[in-house]
Amino acid sequence: MKLTLILFSKSAFLLLALALFFFAACTQQQPKEAKKQAFGMIIHGGAGTILKENMTPELESEYTAKLDEALTAGYAILKAGGTSMDAIQAAINIMEDSPLFNAGKGAVFTNDGTHELDASIMDGATLNVGAVAGVKHTKNPINLARVVMEQSEHVMMAGDGAEAFGKLHDIEMVDQPYFYTERRSKQLERAKQRESEGASAAEIIPHEDHKFGTVGAAALDQHGNLAAGTSTGGMTNKKFGRIGDAPIIGAGTYANNNSCAISATGHGEYFIRLTVARDIASLVEYKGLPIAEAGDVVIHQKLTELGGTGGVIIIDRNGNMAMPFNTAGMYRGTVDEDGTKVVKIYKE
Repeated sequence: MKLTLILFSKSAFLLLALALFFFAACTQQQPKEAKKQAFGMIIHGGAGTILKENMTPELESEYTAKLDEALTAGYAILKAGGTSMDAIQAAINIMEDSPLFNAGKGAVFTNDGTHELDASIMDGATLNVGAVAGVKHTKNPINLARVVMEQSEHVMMAGDGAEAFGKLHDIEMVDQPYFYTERRSKQLERAKQRESEGASAAEIIPHEDHKFGTVGAAALDQHGNLAAGTSTGGMTNKKFGRIGDAPIIGAGTYANNNSCAISATGHGEYFIRLTVARDIASLVEYKGLPIAEAGDVVIHQKLTELGGTGGVIIIDRNGNMAMPFNTAGMYRGTVDEDGTKVVKIYKE
């Protein structure tokens, strides 16, 4: 009788153990899939006195279409697994080739009636940078900035020397008339007229011409890398080889995988004094602020209190995007990993 009970007990124990084993196997959670890397891009075509009442429906449609085209080009690269560097360069090229923006083809005139262009680009993965300033024949300054970054031991080149270097690397050059647009020519005429009438430096550029048409882009790719770039024709009626914030890393452009990528547009002297782009990235990296909050602190508090105007576009390593500005408007747009595009012009 005892032997039967012992055998029964062992059998019951084995059955129970087997039942528990199969139960555990059946109820065991499947391993979670690794979180998919977010990606996206944000662009700007300048901030300034951009009011709907001063914009024709036709011109508004042109701006919207060009911003959409730039977003589409950058997104196609990101969607295919391309780099954030390639995406921002493609987007900026489209805006540089358009007479709508103060960069490349649509660059403003200097006091001498010429065009002097600046640009910079930064890789958030390596912190490598490239910048050019005061170039007069480079069709797409952002391309030359990237060549400076990738093909030289330097980070910034200027003027004739920068373009001599660009020619060695097949960067496309054009004659100065390529940059001519009637709209920019008239802006210079108005500025010179006001200057001759004794207007102060702050009043020389008519209110309706305060459109800082600098272009820029910032992106996060599927590899988790950030990049930012900025390109500009500078300021109407500028003299003495004036350089703004666009080619200055930390002022008009900054990217770091530990924080975010930023491109700025506005009154460059103020952006340089505050190192706006780096300041925003520092608030994100060291204080842990969300990019929207960091951008507001720098643009709506620091920049505004100093008397500067303009805005920035920001994207962080999680794909979050922000675009604070303290002007009447800013040409801007975003595209996320799903391909959803948003394009805006006015303050809302």
